[in-house]
Amino acid sequence: MKKQNPSKSEENQLLNEPMSLYGFNSTDDNRIYSMIDIINRGIRFSTFETLIKKYHFTNQNWAEFLHISTKTLSRYQKEDKTFDALQSERILQIELLHQRGEEVFGNKEHFSVWLETENLALGKRLPRELLRNSFGIQLLMDELTRIEHGVLA
Repeated sequence: MKKQNPSKSEENQLLNEPMSLYGFNSTDDNRIYSMIDIINRGIRFSTFETLIKKYHFTNQNWAEFLHISTKTLSRYQKEDKTFDALQSERILQIELLHQRGEEVFGNKEHFSVWLETENLALGKRLPRELLRNSFGIQLLMDELTRIEHGVLA
């Protein structure tokens, strides 16, 4: 069976909605199922490209987050390839983390500084280093919740 790509407008609409619509405690199962469908069908590079313009990550960073080479990332761009489910899931996780971080810090610049600053609560790591796997991303989500509630250590 041929893999069906989501429409670009469907991907963009879902990815640009506020984080509160996707919260892990969200009661709107349709949104969760829409995200699952997008992950399973894969995110096209052209949609990914609109997301990455918002962030301060390099292509090397993205290649590390997605566990691919920068050469492969360039090929995906050139051919407007579709990322596989695991890569698409990581892209969505990072997008949701960014949306949450912007909510907690008030804007993307403050959140970007936090991502690049050694953090005692995270074992003296840069938060950005934890974006390579889902456990690290969940740890960052948890830390954002603690910050939001004033629990800093």
